[in-house]
Amino acid sequence: MREENQSSVLNFILLGITSQQEQEDAFFILFLFIYPITLIGNLLIVLAICSDVRLHNPMYFFLANLSFVDILFSSVTIPKMLANHLVGSKAISFGGCITQMYFMIALGNTDSYILSVMAYDRAVAISRPLHYTTIMSPKFCILLVVGSWVVANANTLPHVLLTASLSFCGNREVANFYCDISSLLKLSCSDIHFNVEMMYLGVGVFCVPLICIIISYIRVFATVLRVPSTKGVLKAFSTCGSHLTVVSLYYGTVMGMYFRPLTSHSLKDAVITVMYTAVTPMLNPFIYSLRNRDMKAALGKLFSKRISS
Repeated sequence: MREENQSSVLNFILLGITSQQEQEDAFFILFLFIYPITLIGNLLIVLAICSDVRLHNPMYFFLANLSFVDILFSSVTIPKMLANHLVGSKAISFGGCITQMYFMIALGNTDSYILSVMAYDRAVAISRPLHYTTIMSPKFCILLVVGSWVVANANTLPHVLLTASLSFCGNREVANFYCDISSLLKLSCSDIHFNVEMMYLGVGVFCVPLICIIISYIRVFATVLRVPSTKGVLKAFSTCGSHLTVVSLYYGTVMGMYFRPLTSHSLKDAVITVMYTAVTPMLNPFIYSLRNRDMKAALGKLFSKRISS
């Protein structure tokens, strides 16, 4: 029998982004600006796509879902961090920690799957334009998004259940400002061998969308290079530029986040953490709207409706 019912009595201490109070204050102010911008930017993307019939096509349908996931992803950690800083507390309950970890993993996985779906959509649009509407039917698009959510949550559930079954004794200080699975495993006094193996398996599953993205863009580049017109090549790359930027930013921060030791509290580690959890979701709507004429027109139309009303 375990020492006690941990789900009802155990609390963890979130050490924060860095070990320096001055830096923590600076990051608090940064998050205080980033979070509203993230919410407003992604919400505007969703509203613009829903309100403009010209954007009712697969590419923007997937973009709206990506923005929705980014809203949820940033809301899992940032409000708790801001609230803890304001009240001067770093505690989080066992249940709250496990819940936070679940949604971080699930939404991060969903993000990656939707990005791979968007890459597949661009590959079909460029390599098979005459069959695009047939292949990317509304029913198939909905199936791809629902599948992304289902697979992401199915991949997350075993990790969370295994972590929740561990015993924690002694040190309960999480070396981060949110509950990360790697940090929790380091605190457990149980045998975590199987948990670690499952975590590596999860990393492998997480890389599957990246492989799909690479394959999709190999297909895109192979098709584009056969286009004799320079104008056609530029148009093809312009439709993929925003997505490639978001993919690079997302996977770059993910690799920086998880391919490093989590024992230190250096400023470099803090910057990588902030990029992954806050900056990337904030930048996505700007990347897509600033490089997309149709999106800028839809946002302008949305603002003009609000002003006139």
